[in-house]
Amino acid sequence: MAVTPDIPLIDVSTWRSSGPEERAVLARRLDRAMQDSGFFMVSGHGIDPQLSADLRAAASRFFAQPDAVKEQYRTPVGGRGWIRTGDEANAYYGEEIDPDRADLKETLTFGREHTTGDPAIDEVYFRPNVYPAEVPELHELVPAWIGAARALYRDLLEMLATALGLDEQYFVVRAENSPNTFNINRYPSLGVVGAAGEDQYRIAPHTDWGLVTILDRQPGYGGLQVQTLDGEWADAPFVEGAMTINIADLLARWTGDRWRSTKHRVLAPSDRAPGEELYSIICFCEPDMDQIVEPLAPPVGGGVHYDPVRAADYFDERNAAASVDTPVAAGATLEV
Repeated sequence: MAVTPDIPLIDVSTWRSSGPEERAVLARRLDRAMQDSGFFMVSGHGIDPQLSADLRAAASRFFAQPDAVKEQYRTPVGGRGWIRTGDEANAYYGEEIDPDRADLKETLTFGREHTTGDPAIDEVYFRPNVYPAEVPELHELVPAWIGAARALYRDLLEMLATALGLDEQYFVVRAENSPNTFNINRYPSLGVVGAAGEDQYRIAPHTDWGLVTILDRQPGYGGLQVQTLDGEWADAPFVEGAMTINIADLLARWTGDRWRSTKHRVLAPSDRAPGEELYSIICFCEPDMDQIVEPLAPPVGGGVHYDPVRAADYFDERNAAASVDTPVAAGATLEV
């Protein structure tokens, strides 16, 4: 029998209002989950559900545009704009991607509106956002959601540092000038994309790259699954109004694999619900791009050795690995 992953629900408002003793209890619970699943859920997070609903509605109006319109905003993985179905193929780190098994999704992707003062970093990781003229309300909705997610990110970093026995601000001060990638993913229905190929998914099995991922998801037959400690796959639990959180590769690396950056996937459309179309809102939260990530020594870290890595170098490698080498139509706007 597959082992059920430990994915607890934690009330962030309790963390914000609690004293040291109550926070220590929550931190110990979080530490156990990070060792088991690398996932947890949060309520009391402060992200307005109406804001999410409005953002999904606006994004759906963009995705409904003809491809000739969307092509104006086309961008490769790591850029700003529209990532076409077929242009991204997630895979586990070190595995080669197969263009014939590209992810069955399309994406609007944005970033944090911020500058660090380092031209080399700002040019790549703080590019101007590209807002489709056809849906002008995105210009207000996207920064509002990112702002709320960044506030939650700070709380999460404090919680995670406390769970490791570090100063509460340990990760916060190392992510003040960090970028984030903000994706709105459309997972089209079976009637739109057709039956998936062998080992093809809405998003293939992968781990995330940075520190923390904040996910506002919708449940469905073609939904999120998490790999368990015994290598099996389990449906991720869903609680209405809660955000799903997972830690990513650089944080696991920072802990010397005390914590897991866990493989997860989004299943292909199911013939049990051929009309099912889902939208996910995702904020991938990173460290400062000039941050050197080196495993913390035991007993804080788990003792697994990794060579020090500069965050920007790690991300350059991962962005290149996830991109399907597909030509872009003449006249398209590319952010490269």
